[in-house]
Amino acid sequence: MTAPSRTFLFAPGDHARRAEKVLTTGADAAILDLEDAVAISAKVAARALVRAALERPRTCRSFVRVNSFDTEFCPGDIRAVVSKQLDGLVLPKLEDPAQLVAVDWLMRDLERGQGLPERGIEVMPIIETARGMAALPVLMACAVALGGRVKRFSFGAGDYTLDLGMSWDLAETVLEPARAQMVLQSRAAGLEAPIDTVWIELREMEAFHASCARGVALGFQGRLCIHPDQVPIANAAYSPPEAEVARAHRIVAAFAEAEAAGLASIQVDGRFVDYPIVERAQRVIALAERIGLTLRA
Repeated sequence: MTAPSRTFLFAPGDHARRAEKVLTTGADAAILDLEDAVAISAKVAARALVRAALERPRTCRSFVRVNSFDTEFCPGDIRAVVSKQLDGLVLPKLEDPAQLVAVDWLMRDLERGQGLPERGIEVMPIIETARGMAALPVLMACAVALGGRVKRFSFGAGDYTLDLGMSWDLAETVLEPARAQMVLQSRAAGLEAPIDTVWIELREMEAFHASCARGVALGFQGRLCIHPDQVPIANAAYSPPEAEVARAHRIVAAFAEAEAAGLASIQVDGRFVDYPIVERAQRVIALAERIGLTLRA
């Protein structure tokens, strides 16, 4: 069963204690960061610390964010961290499909050299520039052509708002068009639902709750996190509530009975139910099972 992807928690790769701790904090995945969280002077040395952290016990999937493709550090980052302990790479500032093809080529070479399954390590790109957003259809088509290397994309509002000169406030209304495009293009390409941006206002936890709720409503499946306190909030937001899971079970059971009798439209708990509603209920149940919620009606 596919593991849930509700939370991806960052930790700086050059901070040994935090890099080890992030692997056991309750997130669905940890991201050891070699990019923005690491000073330029420390980037090369941080690779060894990240490799050491990947060897430590963990309770989640392990990802590494490498530096962007157009930097001198990207190839060395990839060579340093690709191993059997790595579940995925996070590729920031993706703008050109050729970048994705080149990264995949290098990773396949490294996987073959280490006897690892080809394309067994995934890549999760971050879209965080105007060029990247404008190229989404082409980028996602390329991702699909790479045969499972890329399962989902993510959105980075920090660099995106900087690139476009936007004011990123608590309401986040300026992000709505970009977020909607991320979800729409992911679905059109046949990829998983995307992962939403980090939340940088660490003291504004009520606003973070609201931001997660907006992400769920828009169709994101999870959240990039930069502080451990954000993880339980995002995990809860991107998990179906118990009442919704229970109702989904009632819908599926009632519709199966009705369909056997030749009916394809019924009411359950006052809600009109037909095939699309049943499919949504089945998705809720599947997500609950992936997370470990076993509540029945």
